[in-house]
Parts: sequence; structure tokens; C-alpha cells
Amino acid sequence: MPAPTALLRRPDQLAEAVSTPLPVDNDDDLLVDVTNIASVGTQSSTQQMEDTEMQVDEEGRPRFAPAKLVDGPHTAETRKVLIPPHRMTPLKASWPKIYPPLVEHLKLQVRMNVKAKAVELRSSKHTTDPGALQKGEDFVKAFSLGFDTDDAIALLRLDELYIETFEIKDVKTLNGEHLGRAIGRIAGKDGKTKFAIENASRTRVVLADQKIHILGGFKNIHIAREAIVSLILGSPPGKVYGNLRKVASRMKDRF
Repeated sequence: MPAPTALLRRPDQLAEAVSTPLPVDNDDDLLVDVTNIASVGTQSSTQQMEDTEMQVDEEGRPRFAPAKLVDGPHTAETRKVLIPPHRMTPLKASWPKIYPPLVEHLKLQVRMNVKAKAVELRSSKHTTDPGALQKGEDFVKAFSLGFDTDDAIALLRLDELYIETFEIKDVKTLNGEHLGRAIGRIAGKDGKTKFAIENASRTRVVLADQKIHILGGFKNIHIAREAIVSLILGSPPGKVYGNLRKVASRMKDRF
């Protein structure tokens, strides 16, 4: 079978084909701007360095840009706070003062379930604070433990308040009359000792049988707990008063 004639060329034809330039209609189409390539390369490299470079403040700590809010599908979260039976009557009486901060300030949906003896909280699309549900639960729980409504509202407005709970048997095992005397030493006559501890340490204390609840800042809770533990262990109230006076004077000097 003979080879195609289009593929057969003599050596002089091959040399002529290699040396002949290709026809070009416009010379500008083949010109490449080197400066544009260099500028694009430098821009991409600088942008990449800016993206990877970490910004550091004066103390050497890294700075991060604030997170962007992403609008996505809203999922409602619910919380249920159980109310002890002896706090249901105060809850009904104080309900007009309890739900306005939860609804107006935290933008939560609230209802009192009398049959289940609980307060139910739910977030909605109008809730802006991501920690609103937890704050609302802490507020209702503080009221259920026996704190006043005005004191519990402070949990919504201040972020540095906590509640600590412990029992008398955690400090010392007492039974019978010894337990009653320990509770009496903590409360004092007409509640004077408890009020003195609250005023000196700037906390709120609730005595619920053997359980003791303290509401306040971290350091203030420590001061109140030390005074209550001293009374449980048998220290005379006069000595505890003296220590509280020293602590109160130190706190005034510090502020």
C-alpha cells in the first residue's frame, strides 16, 4: 500500500517549512505584557501574605477579626426549671416581677407549668444573646432556691455572679441538737449573724435546712463561706464578727 503523498517531503522541503514563519494577522496578539504578569503575581502573593500573617498587639497577643453572623435556619432551644413545692406559692405571687426581665431583656418565651411545677423557657428568632437561655435558667433557679427576686435579677445584668451550694454535713457531720445549734449559730438572733455575713462579704445567703446557698462574686463567696464554716465548726460569733470587720475594712481600702 503506497504511503500518502501529503506526509512525504524531501529534505529541502522540510528545511523550508521550518524556516518559514507562520502568518500572523496582528502582531499585538502575540505580545505578552510582562509588567502585568509581575503585578498580578505580586498582588496575589501580598494578599496571600496578608491572609496568613497574624496581627499581634502591643503585648504580643494575637488579634482575631470578630466572627461574622451567619443567617441560617433557627432552631428553638428549650429549658425546663423544676420548682420545689414550697416555692410554688411565692412563684405565683412574684410572677408579675419574674417574667418581664426574661421576655423584655432576654427576648425569651416563658410559661409557668403549674401541673408539672416547672418554668419552661424557649428561645426564638427574636433572641439576640446566645447565652440568654442559660442566664434565664440561672435566674429562675436562683429564685427557686429561695433568693429574693431583686437579688436574682442581678444574675441577668452582671456576668460575674455565681451561686454556690453546700451542706453542713460537707463541713462536719452533725446530728440532732448539734445540727440545730449549728444552724442557729449561722442565722444568729433574729438573723443578725446572717445579715452581718451578707453585708461584710457583699453576698446573699439562704439557709434552707441543711443546705446553704450563697450568691455573689467569686472572692465574696469565698469570704462568706469561710465565715459560715467557722461557725459550723464551733467558733464563737464574736470571733467571726472580728474577722468579718477586718475583711470588710480591707475590701473598702481595696476599692
